[in-house]
Amino acid sequence: MKTLLVSAAALAAVTMPAAAQAQAVPSAIIAVVDLERVTSSCNACVTAKAALQSQVNALQAREKTLSGPIETEGKAIQAAVDALKGKDPDAALTARANAWQTKRQQAAQELSRQQNQIQRNQAYISQQIGAKLGPIYQSVMQRRGANVMLEIGSTLATGAALDVTNDVLAALNSALPSVATTAPAAAAQPQSR
Repeated sequence: MKTLLVSAAALAAVTMPAAAQAQAVPSAIIAVVDLERVTSSCNACVTAKAALQSQVNALQAREKTLSGPIETEGKAIQAAVDALKGKDPDAALTARANAWQTKRQQAAQELSRQQNQIQRNQAYISQQIGAKLGPIYQSVMQRRGANVMLEIGSTLATGAALDVTNDVLAALNSALPSVATTAPAAAAQPQSR
């Protein structure tokens, strides 16, 4: 029995350091990246931003084009209703007001569709950039010997030697020379019965 206990104690002494080593976590070697700078200054990002701005400008111009005549017509209809001094409008004025309301709704729907398309385009551009950044992070971390990468905005302070933003930016410019700025058509929604 004594020999069995001594053998078990010897075995435990030999295997415990190995088990403790298996549980040890390596020291953190941290790199930081300024993701805002990367996504705002990569070549494809700058081009995509200009394209999106053009889409926004076109939407704003269309909004002005649509709102001018609708606003003018609305004021004219309101003046006609005010001139009635509480009397019921005739059929022509009612039809004119209904047509104006329809135009307003159609304009709002058109602008909403364009706004939604711009939002889908923004999301699609971000998706394309994000898909390229994941592998780039891993590559830069491996090349620079890091095992943790943080966004610089989530740190309180860092040393300049930890900043790998230029590496990530150069790799993204190489891996992503351009992005599509128009999202694919949305999948048709099934009709509910």
